[in-house]
This record gives sequence, C-alpha cells and structure tokens, in this order.
Amino acid sequence: MSFAVHYRTHTCGELRQEHCGQQVRLAGWVNRRRDHGGLIFLDLRDRYGITQVVCDPSRSEEAHRVASELRAEYVIEVTGTVAPRLPGTENPHLETGAIEVVATAIRLLNPSRVPPFSISGEGQVEETLRLKYRYLDLRRSRMQKNMILRHRLIKAMRDYLDERGFLEIETPILIKSTPEGARDYLVPSRLYPGQFYALPQSPQQLKQLLMVAGLDRYFQIARCFRDEDQRSDRQPEFTQLDIEMAFVDENDVMNLIEGLLIFLVEQVTQKRIKQKPFPRLSYEEALERYGTDRPDLRFELPLVTISDLAAGNFGVFQQALTVGGAVKGIRVPGAAGYSRREVEELTEFARSLGAKGLVSLAIAPTGELKSALTKFLPAEQLQAIVSRMQAGPGDLLLFVADRVEVCNEVLSRLRLRLAERLRLIDPQELAFCWVVDFPLLSYNEEEGRYEAEHNPFSGMREEDVPLLETEPLKVRSRQYDIICNGSEIGGGSVRINVASLLHKVFSLMNYSDEQIRDRFGHMLEAFEYGAPPHGGIALGLDRLVMILAGEQTIREVIAFPKTQSAQDLLLNAPSPVDEQQLRELHLQVRAAAEPPQPPVHS
Repeated sequence: MSFAVHYRTHTCGELRQEHCGQQVRLAGWVNRRRDHGGLIFLDLRDRYGITQVVCDPSRSEEAHRVASELRAEYVIEVTGTVAPRLPGTENPHLETGAIEVVATAIRLLNPSRVPPFSISGEGQVEETLRLKYRYLDLRRSRMQKNMILRHRLIKAMRDYLDERGFLEIETPILIKSTPEGARDYLVPSRLYPGQFYALPQSPQQLKQLLMVAGLDRYFQIARCFRDEDQRSDRQPEFTQLDIEMAFVDENDVMNLIEGLLIFLVEQVTQKRIKQKPFPRLSYEEALERYGTDRPDLRFELPLVTISDLAAGNFGVFQQALTVGGAVKGIRVPGAAGYSRREVEELTEFARSLGAKGLVSLAIAPTGELKSALTKFLPAEQLQAIVSRMQAGPGDLLLFVADRVEVCNEVLSRLRLRLAERLRLIDPQELAFCWVVDFPLLSYNEEEGRYEAEHNPFSGMREEDVPLLETEPLKVRSRQYDIICNGSEIGGGSVRINVASLLHKVFSLMNYSDEQIRDRFGHMLEAFEYGAPPHGGIALGLDRLVMILAGEQTIREVIAFPKTQSAQDLLLNAPSPVDEQQLRELHLQVRAAAEPPQPPVHS
C-alpha cells in the first residue's frame, strides 16, 4: 500500500520483520500509553492496525518528552526505525507483533479530550452514548471491521453483476407519492405550493420502467425510505441491492442471486454455507414445517401436526379441534429429563406469545411415557403420536392446541429458543433457502378489501389468472423470498407486464379508476408500449451485512444510523426548523393533539 510521505510512509498495520532497519514515518491515534520509568511504550492505531512505538530517552530525549505528555486518542506523527522485538516480548495477537518502531521524533498533530467511553476496549457501552458520539464509536476495531466488510461486499456485488452484463443506473430520490405499503416520507415543494415529493420506499416502479425502456439488466445500490415502526433490523432509511431483468422467469432470477450470494460469502467472509444449491420451500410447506415463512434451517426441530391423532377426551386438544384449530408439536431431543421448573419456563414463554399453555410428553430412557395425556388417550393413540413425531427414548414432546396461526407463531419462536438452549446453532454457518408459491392477495377484514401479500406488481401463475374473478385468495403469485438464518434478506417476483391485469389487481385492492389513474397511470400507460416479460429482486444490504458480520442489529453495520425510535442522536434530528423556512415552503405547523411521549431508546 502506497502513501504520500508527508505524514506517513506506512500504515500502522503494515510493518513486518522485513522492514527492520528502515526509517519510517507513521501517523495515527494513541491507542494506549505505558510508562515503564525509563521507557515509554505507545500503541499507535489507524484503521489498518496497531504498531508499538518505543520512546527511549537514550535515543531521543525530545521524543521521550513529547511521549510523556501524550494521552489516549491524541493524534500524532512518529518518525523512527523499525526494530525486532526482544525475544519473548512478541505479540502474536497483532499482525505487527514481531516488530516495534524506536522513535526518533514525535510530533503532536492534535490533542483529544477524554473520550466518553473507551476506544481501545471492546466492553459494553450504552447504545445511546455510542450513537451520540458515533464518530468515536466508529474508531473502534469492531465497527471499522463492519464498515470494511460492507465496502468489500458492495464492491464484490458490483464486480459480479458487471461481469454478467448489468448496468448500474441511478433512479430519483424525489418522486411521486404512491402509497401502497408503509407511509411515505414527504418533501414539500417550494416552487409548487401545497404539493409534495415523496422519498422512494424502493425503486420498484422505476426499475420496471427501465425494462420497458429496453435496458434489460439493471442494478443499483439504492437508498430507500419508509416511515414505519422500527425494530432491530429496520431503519427509516436503508440500502438495498436492487435488480431487474427482462425476458426472464423465476429460475433465471433465483439462479443469479444464488450464485451472487455464494460468491459474496466465499469472497468476503470465512463463513460456511450449509447447503448448495439452496433448498426451495413452498409457502405452505414453510408454515407447516417451521411455523414461519422465514425458517432458520441451520438446525432441524421441525413442527409436526398431529390434529388427526389428537381427537379424544383430552379437553385442551378437543376444544381447539372443535372450533377448527389444530394441534402441533415439536420434539426436543434428549430433554425427557427436564425438571418441572424447566418445562414451566418454556410454558410461560409460550403463554407470553399467546398460547394457552404447553402440553408435554416425556419419553423416559426405558420407553415409559410420562404425561397427563396418558390419563385421556389410549396407549395405541399415544404411540401413534410418538411415531408421527419421530421421537424415541430420552426425548421430550411439546404441543400447542389453538388456531393454526397461534400454533405456528408460538412453536416457531419456541423452536428458536430450544435451538439456542440445545446449542444447535453454529455461528459460522449460513443456511440459505428460497420460499416460493406465496398467495398473491390477503383480505383485510377491517377495511373490507384485498391487499397485496408482497406488492401489487407481483405476477401470478398463468393458470390462476381466472381465479381473480372468482376466488382471488387462491391466486398464487410468482414471488420468491430469499432467507438466511431465519431472516428474510430479499424478495422479488416476476412482474405483471400487462396493463389490464395490473388494473384488475388494483381494482381488487379497492382503488377507484380515478385513484388508479392518479397513482399508477404512468405504469399502465408504459405497459401499453410493449412491456417485455420481466422480473427482479431486492436484497436488504444492511440486513445481509449484519448477518455476515455476526451482529444482532443493522445499526451495527450502518455508519450513522437512527435509534430504534427513529432519532439521530448525533445531529439531533428530527428537529424544528425556523419560521422563515416554513413560510418559503408555504407550511404551517399544527400542534399535536397529544404531547408526544419521550422515546424509549433501544
């Protein structure tokens, strides 16, 4: 790595034994200072690493004097000679651990106040403090590794797609508000009083228009904005890899993304992919077997339905089945010896998620069944249940009886909790899978209208098109989601490219003809000028980097994120603006009906 020599000839992570005897100049931050009486040792840090600097008064009294006044995070320039460390003093944890720089001159470039938290340590620091002083937080090794990983991932994406004929095309940030998902962020127009731009929730419509334009392989590292409730893997503004292709079907898009993800993991991480090619699950299969449409396949523990075997005199089961519910269970291998307290803890967890409780059945090492069920169900029925669950001596079976949706939600969450408890999750493993065959529409009982399960532009199985007129909820979309370790990291579809069919979907969503023309008329008109078959996908870049970095929230892989309550603690945003700005925008602020509650930071 070559650097201008004004401040440094090498980085703090570059020097090795082959540099011994060379005169060098380094620049960076004082990571740590140790005064051993006669000698002062400095650990000098930049983003490339740490180099130990020795200040010996017999070599340079002036360098020793300056070093005695230095403190953590002072910015300095060091001139000196590279020397091998004395035998037995090498540091195997540093790439530069075999050498040190004997200082002949030290120049203070800028002092530092005492930081509000330790930069050199990796201990726990309250997140609100880290976000307020994010420029200091980003100096820490862990955060710099995350930023470097993000950079390398994006560069690898660009290289991979460029080699396959894709064009990177930017789309506007100021667009028309066409709300069909989360709330839009609105931007008032100064030149057109009372009118607004919106920040894009995604480039969905624009990338489809690029396909109409004949630019048949598009991608973009796209900034997106959604005014929605936050959680650990959401931000008001986020980044996605946006892709669209013309003249493709589902397999073309899925094969491209599968190849891209394998390439990225192998290029920028040391993690292992559990299964290649990625498994493909139908939406129904994912719900039935794992209780969720984003299953974590790093471990087994499938859910099993036993509704047909559960009929009888056991009231808990019978009550659920009578009202059209289900009985589903999970096998916990080797857990037959769980204490009553341990089972009760799992039961309380299930109750916190909406279950009425858990029914347990333990299979002793002798094969004896221990459960309240033995009082209500005959032995042959219990053995059929054990067989269905593929259980054996030493296993514990846990059942939930309720509406199917409750069974799935509770057991899917319990499955994850048990996997952690049983240490079935390998942190170095990545389990990808595709989920397909989603329903195109769902029905909103409160509003009395159909809603798009993903987005209204998703295409549908050709043989299901007639069902739009008779049974819209049975129409299967051409949607595909990509899942990694239980998180949805992307989703896409083969799109509708026929104006009349798109109009029909919007009509089912209870949009009037006037609303359709106003919000989506540009799309319908474009589709009348020869729109090719096309499909695409968007990968959540922040979420993908979070998983590859082994972090728990996307805030750890974004340079300047908002809090979970959507506040910027560094810049103190959102914030009021002055009256002059409001007048220029022809805006007036109304008082809130109720004073806002103080946000809870997380």
